[in-house]
Amino acid sequence: MTFQIQAVTIYGKKPGQMRTVPFDPGTLNIVTGDSRRGKSALLTIIDYCLASNGYPVKAGKVRDYVSAYALTLVKPDQQLFVARRAPEGKAAVSTVLCILSQAPGTPPPPLQELKFATPLDAAKDMLSDFCGIDRTVRVPAVGRAQTIAPSIRHALFFCLQAQNEVANPDLLFHSQGEEWRPNTIRGVIPYFLGAVDPEQALRRNRLRLLRRDLADLETALAPSRNLDPAAGQARALLTEAVEAHLLPPLTNPEPSADEVPTLLRQAMNHTGPQPEQDSDEDPLSALTTRRNELRGLHGQTRVKIADLKRAFAENTDFTTQATEQRARLVSLGLLRRDPEASNASHCPVCDSSLPSANDTVTALTRDLAHLDGDLQVIGSDTPAIQRLISQEEERLQELRSALARNQEEINEVTAGIRALQQEPDDARRAAMVQGRISLYLDTAARRAVTPQVEDRREELRQQIADLEELLSDDTQGERLASYLSLISQKITSKSAGLSLEHSENPIRLDVNRLTVIADKANGPLPLPEMGSGENHLGYHVATMLSLHEWFTEHRAPVPRLLVLDQPSQVFFPPDHTGEAILGANDRHKLLNIFQTIHQTLRLLEGKFQVIVMEHADLDHPDFSPYVTQRWRYATDQALVPADWIEEEAG
Repeated sequence: MTFQIQAVTIYGKKPGQMRTVPFDPGTLNIVTGDSRRGKSALLTIIDYCLASNGYPVKAGKVRDYVSAYALTLVKPDQQLFVARRAPEGKAAVSTVLCILSQAPGTPPPPLQELKFATPLDAAKDMLSDFCGIDRTVRVPAVGRAQTIAPSIRHALFFCLQAQNEVANPDLLFHSQGEEWRPNTIRGVIPYFLGAVDPEQALRRNRLRLLRRDLADLETALAPSRNLDPAAGQARALLTEAVEAHLLPPLTNPEPSADEVPTLLRQAMNHTGPQPEQDSDEDPLSALTTRRNELRGLHGQTRVKIADLKRAFAENTDFTTQATEQRARLVSLGLLRRDPEASNASHCPVCDSSLPSANDTVTALTRDLAHLDGDLQVIGSDTPAIQRLISQEEERLQELRSALARNQEEINEVTAGIRALQQEPDDARRAAMVQGRISLYLDTAARRAVTPQVEDRREELRQQIADLEELLSDDTQGERLASYLSLISQKITSKSAGLSLEHSENPIRLDVNRLTVIADKANGPLPLPEMGSGENHLGYHVATMLSLHEWFTEHRAPVPRLLVLDQPSQVFFPPDHTGEAILGANDRHKLLNIFQTIHQTLRLLEGKFQVIVMEHADLDHPDFSPYVTQRWRYATDQALVPADWIEEEAG
């Protein structure tokens, strides 16, 4: 079972300020009143308390004078109280809620008794559970490579119709105009309509994960396959080496996998014809060789200096600590007492009676002697280490100067070579091929010492095949099409009862385009093209009521609740603020909307609740008995009590 709303409660910013707006479950509840009296805030409060990620309450008196909001949710034999503070300071939204399980009929508690300690995500899960949503189900997200876990936030797509939505030709569902919401609505509709088999949904999600794992494994194994000596990349490099004259023509056009690496290494070692020189030496090669030698010596010298400095630091630390220890022993005056000649039963320091005094003195004297010896050895080593450090640093400076001179010579020789000749095309091509071969061989060598990726492709393919076979009998698409057809029949019937334009044709709910369409003889006509605010309002109401009939009849995990904010707006001027007065024809059309709502309520026998915020206040049996609140300027009634505002002003 799922829930309805028994009350909306607001708490003021001063102690003791509390206002509760009650609602009757299972029937129509109308809140009527003038503009800016807080009617529309009821919908945003409901949205906010049901774990909204934002703060939808609009700026005005409600924001100015309310510190916390609450809902009392009820279903048979259960009651849940949900409270949430208004954002404080510069916070955009409050991220903790207060959720209390109450005995049925328990009134809302005062603010000071509430503990706001439930994080938003946990609150969303608790509300989803209270709504009856199976949180183990995952449905694929339309247009995105991920899945959606249906929640209370998704169920509200079908329960709220804000003032800018209830007669909007372009938006059929709540928050449909927000980014990513259309695809989310398309993704969760099959679940809430009951077309998703939970077990099949788990299998479908498992299939998606296995396909992703297989793709990841293919990506991981691709470099390994390319580095196989028998792979196409290795053989292509071998062909390029032959064409670049790095290797002679192959006697065996199909070398084995063991022969390919050997041939590639031969190609790497091929130097090619050398240009003629005036002398037997290549000056650039000699300079490069000398530079490599100097760099090696430079590195060795730096390491030696670091080792010497570390030894010097260790000697210094030891000398400092040993000197301190020796000073402590000497300060006792023990060196002045000969343990052999002194009284063995008296302490050599204080001359008190001590049976084993001389043993202690002997041990201390021996340790002090060792300590003196160590200090003498280390004291003699330290100057030698300092001399070695100085010598090596001079050598390091000489090597740096030699490297600088060597680099200058290389630059001069290189500039001369570039000026005298251009590298032949064949040599350039051979060098490029050798570079690719070098990269291939280096990568293959690294792969040989790294952990190998286990090839589980066949195992994954078999699991995917098994799941695809299990899912082959899944008729979710057919079930969804069938359910939408039955719901569309309900919409068609209600549209005809409202005497809407084009209602003589079959009307269907299109979940791909998220609109309703009239199937006319000359082609489909979507809601945005139907024209007239009366049509837009009527089709919204007909669609929402038809969906809730389906939800209730099939026990769908959607709140048994529909909130409509000012459906009569299509019959009033946009700037209307005074007391609602309708012409006879508009009054009849508006009453027809409420009569259609009553038909659904009677059909569902108390299992469905409708809350309507209205400008109009009609004297009619289908309207006036169901008015629970009248918020007019004339009576000084509003959502926020007048005395809260007066106290603040005072």
